[in-house]
Amino acid sequence: MSTEMQIMELISTAGDSKAKAFEALKKVKEKDFEGARALINEARKIDIEAHRIQTELITQDLNEDVESPAMSLLMVHAQDHYMTSQLAKDLIEALIEVFDK
Repeated sequence: MSTEMQIMELISTAGDSKAKAFEALKKVKEKDFEGARALINEARKIDIEAHRIQTELITQDLNEDVESPAMSLLMVHAQDHYMTSQLAKDLIEALIEVFDK
């Protein structure tokens, strides 16, 4: 798979994870904490795939036997999506615990 396709896959996967996290936040508003936790767990499973892709890209960059992929705005965009999805998931997970008390 080309580097560009890997980057697009990272963007898509991170977006799916963030969407699940925000669905979980809607469940919090409805006081459906079990539903919220289930959605956060789905987001975590999606994150495993996003992390795998990110690790693959980093490994390629560190491999001295091949030319490193060029840093691009698309790569920066993918990293931004990934880190934002992680932050959203972590914050919403904390909100579930706060509001379920």
